[in-house]
Amino acid sequence: MSTTAGAFVAGGIAAVGAVCATHPFETVKIRMQLQGELQTKGHQPHHYRGPFHGVGVIVRNEGLKGIYRGIGCASVYQVLLNGCRLGFYEPMRHGLATLLLRDGSKQNLGINMFCGATSGIIGAAAGSPFFLVKTRLQSFSPFLPVGTQHNYRNAIDGLSQIYRAEGIGGLYRGVGAAMIRTGFGSSVQLPTYFFAKRRLVRHLGMEEGAPLHLASSTISGFVVCCFMHPPDTIMSRLYNQNGNLYKGVFDCLGKTIRTEGFFAIYKGFLPHLARILPHTILTLSLAEQTNKLVRKVEQRILPASALGKA
Repeated sequence: MSTTAGAFVAGGIAAVGAVCATHPFETVKIRMQLQGELQTKGHQPHHYRGPFHGVGVIVRNEGLKGIYRGIGCASVYQVLLNGCRLGFYEPMRHGLATLLLRDGSKQNLGINMFCGATSGIIGAAAGSPFFLVKTRLQSFSPFLPVGTQHNYRNAIDGLSQIYRAEGIGGLYRGVGAAMIRTGFGSSVQLPTYFFAKRRLVRHLGMEEGAPLHLASSTISGFVVCCFMHPPDTIMSRLYNQNGNLYKGVFDCLGKTIRTEGFFAIYKGFLPHLARILPHTILTLSLAEQTNKLVRKVEQRILPASALGKA
């Protein structure tokens, strides 16, 4: 196991590699979540009908630049989120297991879920301003606009405009929804991954390697998407709003369901699944490899006493 700092770096590198491959589906997901916002059934536009249709529409009208809007912010956010999530999870889990179970190597579902949620919430809070600007950049379209439109030149322009208009509070608009969303996802992502990994080894005789990482990541990604999508929809709307259309998480949830129906909170589920599955697979599989690489680097540059505590 790498040191906490090493695991943070390894997790961040893995997440950036994953986001470059899956960002187009994230753009489609956000636009599907915002299309028909607070419009009754029968009056909602359907510019984007699914993951592949959405990608095709955006590329035809806006080119590759359109489908990769906000990629810089997404990369910074992923470094902060997954660096915290993958870097802090194991030290927290080991510490709590040692404190409560008197054995740091023991696995406990409750401890694992708590540490997964807590490490994810820390990352979500740290990266919230970048996710805010990313959402607004991705939702902007000069051809088929959905939701409130924010015409920022780039990530820095977006951050500076929000800060000048609303101050620090504006940069952290919607952070509560982001923490709930990421807490839901993180509470199940790593515990499900390691649970699936142990079961596949025990019951199917799989050995350590890429096939085991791939199968475990696939199971984890599906579970994460099911848990995380409703708060993800609420977060997208809170981030993208102008003024005070929604007063908070529950106000947004209530208005969305009353106006558009219950399944409105599952808008964009398929592109989310199309993003989260490869993203989880790539992040967790790459993290296994980057952790090994960082561990080798640490063994060369750090004293044995520091590595013994990791």
